[in-house]
Amino acid sequence: MNHLLCFGLGLSAQTLAPRLAQQGWSISATSRSAAGLEAIRARGFSALPLDPGTALPSETFDDVTHVLISAPPDDDGDPVLHHHLQELIRRAPLIRWLGYLSTTGVYGDHGGGIVTEDTALTPNTARGHNRLLAEMQWLALWRDHGLPVHIFRLAGIYGPGRNQLLSLLDGTAKRIIKDGQIFSRIHVADIASVLEASIASPNPGRAYNVCDDEPCPPQDVVAFGANLLGVPVPPAIPFAEARLSPMALSFYADSKRVLNARIKNELGVRLTYPSYREGLMALAAELKR
Repeated sequence: MNHLLCFGLGLSAQTLAPRLAQQGWSISATSRSAAGLEAIRARGFSALPLDPGTALPSETFDDVTHVLISAPPDDDGDPVLHHHLQELIRRAPLIRWLGYLSTTGVYGDHGGGIVTEDTALTPNTARGHNRLLAEMQWLALWRDHGLPVHIFRLAGIYGPGRNQLLSLLDGTAKRIIKDGQIFSRIHVADIASVLEASIASPNPGRAYNVCDDEPCPPQDVVAFGANLLGVPVPPAIPFAEARLSPMALSFYADSKRVLNARIKNELGVRLTYPSYREGLMALAAELKR
């Protein structure tokens, strides 16, 4: 029987896990909070408490065949790996697939230029550096011990519960204008499709850009969403006047056009939402229902 162990049950894992459960998979997931553990149980999955600085009991891995890492790294890399290194080495012959969810932030800023998986990794934010360190740690475990590690560099994630339509409806959406700024994004359902395809055709050591077909300025997405909802398009705000949080500023530090040919050519993925238009139209239809 296939058993997926998720370190963290974020939006991507929440979307993948039910698909696998419907195919008869066993699913377990970690959380550091009582509310998180209860949410995992409410989905019908096995909930595993994971306190900071501790490791899961060894027997947790007894029947695990697949592992998904969606927990964020820190300045020392991936805490999951720090606390489970020896256990993962010991279990490597039994684990058939491990996916690490990284970010396109590892490429850094390319001034709106094109980025592929072969582009040099030159992060220019603390978050990007931490992700790159974690990638290197996981790939070393593949090279040295044969753990079947796969790296997925995710663009900006949106989907049910996290999208510009909701920001427009609650009045928090901003149309910030920064000359030359280009973002890539991906609907969470398409992330799950990429992960499923990789599980079906493992290629350890490989990295994949996970994004849609249309990088674009962020203000275009806001305007399209407003027109979909029939609400006023938010006024343009020059970037220099936007008063963004440090987290938001870090997103605007990078501008690039991320290409996704590898997920199509190697994994055979056909995106359900090839651009933000299809994605937002589907989400708007759900809201109306």
